[in-house]
Amino acid sequence: MHWQTEKDIDILRQMTGMVIRENDLLHAKLAQLAAALDAAHGAEQQTLALEIENLKEKLALRQKALFGKSSEKQKDAETKPEKPERAPQPGHGPTPQPKLPIVEKIHELDDADKICTACGGGLKPMNGQFEESEEIDVVQRSFVVVKHKRQKYGCKCGGCVDTALGPDKLIAGGRYSIEFAAHVAGDKYLDHAALTRQATQMRRQGLDVSDQTLWDQLDALAKRCKKSYEALRDYILTGKVVGADETRWPMLDGSQKTWWAWSIAGKNCAWYRIAKSRSHEEAGELLGDFHGTVMSDAYSAYEALRNVRLKRGQKAFLQAHCWAHSRRRYVQAAEFHPEAKEMVRLIGELYAIEAKAAKAHELGTDEWRKYLTLLRQTESKATLAKIRTWANTARARPTSALGRAISYMTDNWRELGVFVDEVEVPLDNNDTERGIRGLACGRKIHYGSKSERGTEVAAIFYSLCETCKRLGVDAEQYLAAVARADIASPGAVLMPHQFAAMQNA
Repeated sequence: MHWQTEKDIDILRQMTGMVIRENDLLHAKLAQLAAALDAAHGAEQQTLALEIENLKEKLALRQKALFGKSSEKQKDAETKPEKPERAPQPGHGPTPQPKLPIVEKIHELDDADKICTACGGGLKPMNGQFEESEEIDVVQRSFVVVKHKRQKYGCKCGGCVDTALGPDKLIAGGRYSIEFAAHVAGDKYLDHAALTRQATQMRRQGLDVSDQTLWDQLDALAKRCKKSYEALRDYILTGKVVGADETRWPMLDGSQKTWWAWSIAGKNCAWYRIAKSRSHEEAGELLGDFHGTVMSDAYSAYEALRNVRLKRGQKAFLQAHCWAHSRRRYVQAAEFHPEAKEMVRLIGELYAIEAKAAKAHELGTDEWRKYLTLLRQTESKATLAKIRTWANTARARPTSALGRAISYMTDNWRELGVFVDEVEVPLDNNDTERGIRGLACGRKIHYGSKSERGTEVAAIFYSLCETCKRLGVDAEQYLAAVARADIASPGAVLMPHQFAAMQNA
């Protein structure tokens, strides 16, 4: 997090207090070591000098972690070649808006102006002749009360009376439509608008509603979407590779406990589960009996789960680790150890090889896979050999930022190298991490969940909405379609990719 972009005053206060405490402790330790250094001699003096350097480095890194720019956004000329300058474009026009409907409005002269300035005669419209221009306008959101009048029918015999069917309802006898509930879900889980904020906005637009009423709509809609949510997890776990990640999720029930949002991701889909802990048991609940390849960072829960399953004689998954995590450590170390830039450059070579393969998609799926396999078996292997040689010959204090970066990489070397022999495995876990950003943004704005049911509802909507976003599907239309399918046939499943296919048919 960065103080220049953080908006929450409580978080800013916590950040400031944390830095002050860290600074006081580290500066006090530095003062003690400096005094000891003045009195020391020989080998003891060298040892104390190294410890002082480590503390200075640690202080700088901790402050940068709170207030510095993300290492992912730092530019490195040695890692990525500069793009050639684009030729200046002749003029510039408006941005095309193909998704907006077009409303034509014809402007006519007033009667008093329909006089020829040359002869005084009357001006007549020129058939089909206009001067055209465009402007973007806004149509304010509005709410209406739809009065449904269900026609009754009777027979002259008096023995039968029938009534036309009314609209589908999420809540029996409820006043709010399915589309209304889907809109509330979209506002909260796509745009991160808290229910209290939504209720305030709706009151300005004429609808008097409470945030509890909005929650009731979300809760009812989530029940209709649960089967599709569960089916989405099963669908992801049928893949050969899944990405896995986790982030904190506050529980606002007064317990001040931190829960954890776990994520798995596949091609164009993501699924979340919010749980009480970050243990390997929860990782097991997330992954089920999956025995493909799990792409993750080096968090120990996944390895612990794998070892438990192997001890029980169960089929376990293969672990693959993320090169982006390793690169970040070298980028941080380069500030104090310029030689680390060489490792950043070498890791950049791995990404350049992947980019070369990505440009060859026109070869077709099978040919592309063969080409990527060839590149990884030759060029990527050669680059990995250079990386390993550099790490083995680099001289760095084990406790320094560079030493820790090297240790992290070498300790996870086998998992980092899985991608070479597994063509389905990506180089990093960035896709999964990007998918969890929406959940993290929501956490920042509406702070978490007030109940265990709140975590379940959040997980359902974040999973379905994020997957719709990846597929380019209107999430609100999809949620409404899921609800109608479940009402028509309880337990029915409508996956986002199925809905996308229906939309494109």
